[in-house]
Amino acid sequence: MKRFLFFLLVLGGLTSCSDQLVPFTQDLYDEYRWSTEDLKRIQFYLSDDLRLYRIVKSGESQIIRGEVKVRDGVRVEEIVIPAGTPGVFLFSPKANRLAISFEDGDEYFLMFGPNDKMGNRYVLLAEKWEKHQGTVTYGKSWYKVDASQAFTGLVINLKRAREVQVKRRIAEGRRVD
Repeated sequence: MKRFLFFLLVLGGLTSCSDQLVPFTQDLYDEYRWSTEDLKRIQFYLSDDLRLYRIVKSGESQIIRGEVKVRDGVRVEEIVIPAGTPGVFLFSPKANRLAISFEDGDEYFLMFGPNDKMGNRYVLLAEKWEKHQGTVTYGKSWYKVDASQAFTGLVINLKRAREVQVKRRIAEGRRVD
């Protein structure tokens, strides 16, 4: 019994020291007033698995980023971005919109913005959402995402993100001439 309690104590100590990822929200963004340069130094992560897919036309012979699968006789290109994948901020096309890239190549990014139904968490934005799927641009192609992934969002290590905002200098003092 003592070993079990000791194990729980050690496990609790280890988990309290580990990084804690929290949703990136509009409230956090407003509270810390992160600049564009600050956002470029924050490590973003994807909250849930994300699967992009598109039907590959017969004339498209070059598949660059995804895996090609055949479903019901149709060739489908699929790109999977697993939960926890690190991403970087590229730009903000307008207020409350972040372009985040999860792989090399600045043309490969997804747009995220606050959703008031999700506590203003920054979630995946699509060009349009229809019944069971949304349409996003990734690279130079259009991809579909399942509607169940509409609430896939951004998470950050808040402790490290807070450090980004700290601007410190040491006064050198002044002497009488």
